[in-house]
Amino acid sequence: MLAKISKDMTLGDIVAKFPEAVPIMLKFDLHCVGCHVAAFETLEQGAKGHGMDKETLEKMLAEMNKAIEKKD
Repeated sequence: MLAKISKDMTLGDIVAKFPEAVPIMLKFDLHCVGCHVAAFETLEQGAKGHGMDKETLEKMLAEMNKAIEKKD
């Protein structure tokens, strides 16, 4: 079974395990990927903290998971 990115994963884990997701987060103006808080803040918390609505978060998450599927 392929690993998937979830909104409950920390930003730090996403960056470490799925570096191909970083450009997508940046495209969606989620620039906190290198922040010290990224080690314990979830994707959902970071997105909400930067004013991202639920629909945009889901769209970003879908794009990230599509990108990691292409890697395999």
